[in-house]
Amino acid sequence: MSNPAASGEKTSASKLSLLTLTTVVIGSMVGAGVFSLPQRFAAETGVAGALIAWLIAGSGMLMLAFVFQRLSMRKPELDAGIFSYAKAGFGNYVGFFSAAGYWASACVGNVTYWVLTMSTLGALFPQLGAGDTLPAVVLSSAGLWGFFFLIRRGIREATAINRVVTIAKVVPILVFVLFAVFLFDPAVFAGNLTGADSAGTLFEQVSDTMLVTVFVFLGVEGASVYSRHARRREDVGRATVLGFLSVFAIFASVTIVSYGVLPMEQLAELRQPSMAGVLEAGVGTWGLVFVSAGLIISVMGAYLAWSLMAAEVLYVAAREKDMPRFLSRLSDDDVPVNALLLSTLLSQLVMVITYFSEDAFNFALDMTAVLTLFSLLFAALYALKLGWTGETYEGAPSRIRRGDLAIAVIATIYSVFLVYAAGLPLVLLSMIFYAPATVLFVIARREQGQRVFRGGSCSFSSLRWREPLQLCSPWPWAG
Repeated sequence: MSNPAASGEKTSASKLSLLTLTTVVIGSMVGAGVFSLPQRFAAETGVAGALIAWLIAGSGMLMLAFVFQRLSMRKPELDAGIFSYAKAGFGNYVGFFSAAGYWASACVGNVTYWVLTMSTLGALFPQLGAGDTLPAVVLSSAGLWGFFFLIRRGIREATAINRVVTIAKVVPILVFVLFAVFLFDPAVFAGNLTGADSAGTLFEQVSDTMLVTVFVFLGVEGASVYSRHARRREDVGRATVLGFLSVFAIFASVTIVSYGVLPMEQLAELRQPSMAGVLEAGVGTWGLVFVSAGLIISVMGAYLAWSLMAAEVLYVAAREKDMPRFLSRLSDDDVPVNALLLSTLLSQLVMVITYFSEDAFNFALDMTAVLTLFSLLFAALYALKLGWTGETYEGAPSRIRRGDLAIAVIATIYSVFLVYAAGLPLVLLSMIFYAPATVLFVIARREQGQRVFRGGSCSFSSLRWREPLQLCSPWPWAG
């Protein structure tokens, strides 16, 4: 088979349809997060706070989905995924910053899938504990590399598997919602209307749940990441909105109906996956087994989708010369094999770290969300910039520009609120990743014989490996 990269084009048969792109979005979003929602929400807020949180998160994420839809049509040439908007709007280093954070978020998130899977199996095999024991790490590592070899077989084969798995994993979640509605106790629900006294004000309760909603909504930009594979460009935006609306209905339903089955105090103490604990309390052991089986299918499907996206982000960044060129190598099956390998290695490193961590699952969830916040923010800011300056709106009716500008403003405000809700400690901790990751940016710029950074009173000079770097530019985003 000829290398697609060499030919520079693909046949329409090798492209991804609207249905496949939509299942990529759904498959990316429906993973570990949905099974943890009952406990995570109950630990922070009651029914009132949960409803407000979902209203804010749903509205904000819908605006972000619309942003990606608009950008895919306004800037069709930016087919490198979510990070390309940051680069086009704010420079090379900001583009790299966005790509690196999004990639790291995908890799850390992939580890949470294996931790939760091992924790689920730990109910049957105590040696696996909460997913952080040595046997659990060994088994997770074997699975990690098993998926590496599966994906190496080809993008189309992997996305076809993801389409089947997406359908299979949504079924047990819908069954859970139906059973929870049947078991719904109005008195229990009424008792859960307000949060615990220790939870703080309603604003604090809502703020504390924001990172949970960010994590479960990660993947809404999945079609954007795969825009270069789309059969029709307009399918990217359609898949984004269709996938989001489908998943939002599922997530909100799982959270709210759980408040009608168990008191908040019991929900907050459930072992993860807490959705299994809710159904077990209502129907017995078979409920635990049923949800656990659905979780494993769901998590493996989400892991497959996010492994694809992690590699894709590195590949397109390298193709745009923001990552070292070795990451742009494609196999004969159109797989960015070096990018996939580096992504798997980072996931393996994080997986080993979880062995020495306490409460590794929840910490990894929060870090996954925080690492992607700036990618979402820069995309919203770029849409705001286009609407404000009028770029790409020449000849378009003013109402269209005003509507898009309003969407971008709301999406930007929501993204800024998410950064605030994450809290300074987590945001600063996420910055630890960017310092060593910047080495990849330096290598990429050196390969092109370009300045690494410029601005201020001096700059990095000619880029020979043996010449010293002048660390004096305060404006890295100007590169």
